[in-house]
Amino acid sequence: MPAVFLGHGSPMNALERNRYSAAWHSVGLCVPRPRAILMVSAHWYINATAVTAMARPKTIHDFFGFPQALFDVQYPAPGMPELAEEVADAVQPDFVGADHDGWGLDHGTWSVLVHAFPKADVPVVQLSINATRPAEYHLRLGAKLAALRDSGVLVMGSGNVVHNVRAMDCNASDGGFDWARSFNEKAIEIATSTPEDAAGLMQAPDFLRVAPTPEHFLPFLYIAGFGAQTRQPLEVLVDGYAFGSLSMTSFLVGMARPQSDRATGGGAALDSIAPPESTNI
Repeated sequence: MPAVFLGHGSPMNALERNRYSAAWHSVGLCVPRPRAILMVSAHWYINATAVTAMARPKTIHDFFGFPQALFDVQYPAPGMPELAEEVADAVQPDFVGADHDGWGLDHGTWSVLVHAFPKADVPVVQLSINATRPAEYHLRLGAKLAALRDSGVLVMGSGNVVHNVRAMDCNASDGGFDWARSFNEKAIEIATSTPEDAAGLMQAPDFLRVAPTPEHFLPFLYIAGFGAQTRQPLEVLVDGYAFGSLSMTSFLVGMARPQSDRATGGGAALDSIAPPESTNI
């Protein structure tokens, strides 16, 4: 089973057909049908490592100021409580707790899965990002999760390699600032050649500019770790920018890049009445 990192951008991408959402859809069409999906989402960033362990995870609308149509989206995929135990076994001696009722499927997860697996018929489990741990921990955990691929688990990450909400230019819906492009290109170079070095990107002089908070970058490290463990460099699925300071780049490991349909257009508009820094995108 392969692994995938998806640059999710604005949650409005859940409602739109553009070149990014078309690429996400192509993954669902081409990947072998998973027994389950294990998702590392930027939007479950807590002071612990945990997995959702409920049979019916709720759809979480963890954003502000967007149209009602986005709040109306439901993604009723089942959970898989037994996968929580499999994850715990795979990452030993690191500890992973089981969340039976506190979380669910946040928009980092469902905004991409509504395109990749629109029937919501594949069980989904989320793995939290532990905010107290260093970059190398997340890379190492991703490497350990590669063991799940042989049991039909599709490991996915959802975030953005570059994510600076306060720097966003809402008039540049398909543009990237020079500093955002420079860092993203470095990330692509490492991911596609030596993914085991990806954690070092967090020591780059410009990292705090491209990711003032690291939660959107860290899911990328899980997929880089997966690639390092399986000795497979990452491949770019789709590349681009939004609002100057978001990278929409997505990566694959262990599968050929699928052909997506000819959908055009950049990422979805922000379309929020709240200022960008208050939207929780």
